[in-house]
Amino acid sequence: MGPMPVIQSANQEGRLSGIREIAATHKPALGLTLLLLVATLALYFPVVHHPFANLDDIGYVYGNPHVQDGLTRPTVKWALQTFAENNWHPLTWLSHALDCEMFDIDPAGHHAMNAVWHSLDAVVLFWVLMLATGYRARSFMVAALFALHPVNVESVAWVAERKTLLSAFFFLLALGAYRWYVRHPGALRYAVVAILFILGLMSKPQIITLPFVLLLWDYWPLRRMFAGSLPSTQPDSLTAFPPEDFFRLIEEKIPLFIICAASAWITMRAQRVSQLQHWPYSIWIRMGNATVAYVRYVGKALWPSHLAVVYLHPGNSLQFWQVAAAAVVLVAVTALVIAGRRYRYLPVGWFWFLGTLVPTIGIVQVGWQGMADRYAYQSFLGLFILICWGVADWARRRHLPKALLPAISVAVLFVLALVTHRQIGYWSDDLTLWSHTLQVTRGNWVAEGMVGSILSKRGDRDDAMRHFRTAIAIYPMDWRSNFAIAVDEQEHGNLPEAIRRYKQALVNIENPSQQSKAYENLAIAYRDSGDLTEAMECRRKAAQLSGRQ
Repeated sequence: MGPMPVIQSANQEGRLSGIREIAATHKPALGLTLLLLVATLALYFPVVHHPFANLDDIGYVYGNPHVQDGLTRPTVKWALQTFAENNWHPLTWLSHALDCEMFDIDPAGHHAMNAVWHSLDAVVLFWVLMLATGYRARSFMVAALFALHPVNVESVAWVAERKTLLSAFFFLLALGAYRWYVRHPGALRYAVVAILFILGLMSKPQIITLPFVLLLWDYWPLRRMFAGSLPSTQPDSLTAFPPEDFFRLIEEKIPLFIICAASAWITMRAQRVSQLQHWPYSIWIRMGNATVAYVRYVGKALWPSHLAVVYLHPGNSLQFWQVAAAAVVLVAVTALVIAGRRYRYLPVGWFWFLGTLVPTIGIVQVGWQGMADRYAYQSFLGLFILICWGVADWARRRHLPKALLPAISVAVLFVLALVTHRQIGYWSDDLTLWSHTLQVTRGNWVAEGMVGSILSKRGDRDDAMRHFRTAIAIYPMDWRSNFAIAVDEQEHGNLPEAIRRYKQALVNIENPSQQSKAYENLAIAYRDSGDLTEAMECRRKAAQLSGRQ
C-alpha cells in the first residue's frame, strides 16, 4: 500500500481557489472520504459483539420501557418532556427508540449504530475543514486523528454516549452551515445554523459553546475578524470573506447566545446542580482540579495511555505545587500561541480546546468525576487542528523530503489504531472494563464497587466482599458497597454490623426503590435483634417509599 496523502506542505498539495478548483478535487476527496469511512467502521466493528455496559445503558436502553416501545407517539411526548438521567435531550431518546424499533434490545445493533454515527462525524469533519480551509490533506489528517484516537473509544463503545455522537454531528453541520451563511448572508441561512445548533443541544447540551467556536472560525479560517491586523503567512481560506467589525460579529451571534441561555437554564433544572449533594467541593478545589485536568487532557491527546471509564475527582488530595505547575503550563502555551498568532490556527486550535471543555471541566461540578474521555470528543478537535497545521507548516519551512511527512502520518495513525483496538477490547464485558479501570487508576472506589457487584452476581461472594470492603476503606460513604456488606453481615448473623451498614448506606441512597429495599432489610435486622419498635418504623418508611415509586 502506498503512502496515504495526509499532511503535506502547501507546495505539495497546492491551494484550492474558487468553485472550479473545488469541483476538480471532488474525486480525490471522495476517495479519502471512503477510506475514512471504511477504516473507522472496520476499527470499531468488534463493538457489535459487546453487551450493554452496566453503566447508564440500563437507563438509556435495556431498562427503559419508553425507549423500548420504539418511535410511538407516547415515546415522542415523553422524550420531549422528561428530565430522565438528569438531562433534557429528546433527540438522544428518539435515536435510542429508533434503534429499539430496528433491533429491539439486541446490543449488536445499538453498538453498530454508534460506530456509524462516529464514522459520519469523522466524514463531516473532513468536509467542513476542507471546504473552509482549502487544505485537503491537512483536513483529512485531522479527521483521521479524530476517527482513530483511543480517547474516543468511550464515546463509541458505550451505547449511552450516543448523545455525544449526535451532538457532535449537529455541531459540525452547524459549523459547515455557518460558512455557507457567511458566503451569502441571509435570514434563511442563519436560521439553518440556529436550527442545527438547537438540534445539537437537544442531543447533548455540551455543544453550548458553539457561538464562541464560530467567533474563532471568524478569526480563522474565514478571516472575517481583524482581517488586516496581522501579516499572513499564506492564504487561510478557500474564498475571501468581507471583513467585519469585532462587535458586529458578536452582535451577529446574539440569537445563538439567547439559545445558549435557554439551554443552560433547562440543563441546570435537569441536573439539579443547585442541590448541595451535587456540590461536594469548594470553588477553589474545583478550579484547582480544572487547571490540572486541562493539562491531563493534553497529555491524553499526545500520549493516550491509562484510559479509564472513570477518573475520580481528586478532591482535597491535589497539592498546591500540582495546581501551580499546571497553571504555568497553561499560561506558557497560551502565551506561545498568542505570540505566534500570525499563524492564526494556533490560537484558534488552543482556545477551541480550552473553551469547548468549559461546560465539563468541573467548575460547575455534577457527579464524582474529575475528568472524562467522553468530554474530549469535540474539544480535541482544536488540538488536532493546531498540531496538523502546525506540523505541516513547520515541514514546509524546513523543506523536508516530500514523502517524509506522509510516511510519519501513516505511522502515527497506524499506532493509534492499534491502541484504539486494544482499548475497544476492554469494553468487551463489564468485568474486563472495571478490572482494567482498577489497573490504570488509583483509589478508585467506584471501580472497586463495580467489580464487587459483578463478582457477587456471578456467585463469587468472597472476592466480591473484598472489593466492597476496599471501596468503603477508600470512601466510607459508598452506599452500594455499604449495602452489599450489610446484606452479607445480615446473612451471617452479625446484626449490629448489618444495621450500622444499612444506616450508612441510607445516608447517600437517592433512588426511592433502593431506599425502600434498604429499609425493608433494616426492619428484618431490627426484628431479628429484638427491637420491634425500630422494625415497625422501618417498615413504615419502606411502605411510604414504595408508594412514591
